[in-house]
Amino acid sequence: MNSNRTSVLFALLSLAVFSLAGCNRPNPSMNENTIDKAKVEAGVRAILDEQVQAWNKGDVDGFMKGYANSAETTFVSGDTITRGWQTVLDRYKKSYDSREKMGTLAFSELEIKSLDNDTAIVNGRWKLTRATDTPHGRFTLIFRRISDGWRIIHDHTSAAES
Repeated sequence: MNSNRTSVLFALLSLAVFSLAGCNRPNPSMNENTIDKAKVEAGVRAILDEQVQAWNKGDVDGFMKGYANSAETTFVSGDTITRGWQTVLDRYKKSYDSREKMGTLAFSELEIKSLDNDTAIVNGRWKLTRATDTPHGRFTLIFRRISDGWRIIHDHTSAAES
């Protein structure tokens, strides 16, 4: 191979390597330093607090205000996936059709992870205190900030074996 061809090949190979190296750089808009973690956490916590208050008043409709009113809203529990805000609401109303079944809700061990300024993942524990039992478990929520503010778009909740 002559030296001109070798030089051109080396230049093209170098350009390709430098171009690919640039693909691995994080998007500056997603840079952890640009995420206002305190603002994200405050927005998410406010919704969770509102949900607990609504639940403990027996207000399932108020509790559901924490979810995105969308056909894309997803609730996973046990072996069932429920899709759509209205379907999730109907599920809650069927499962908790009395104040006694609702009990008193508490969330604990909340871990809020900001993915960006408009998306967060929350892990935590839930517990219902009722006259005859105390069902409890864990949840993972995906929150997105939409035009209505912070809302849950995906809820994966599990009950602990008692």
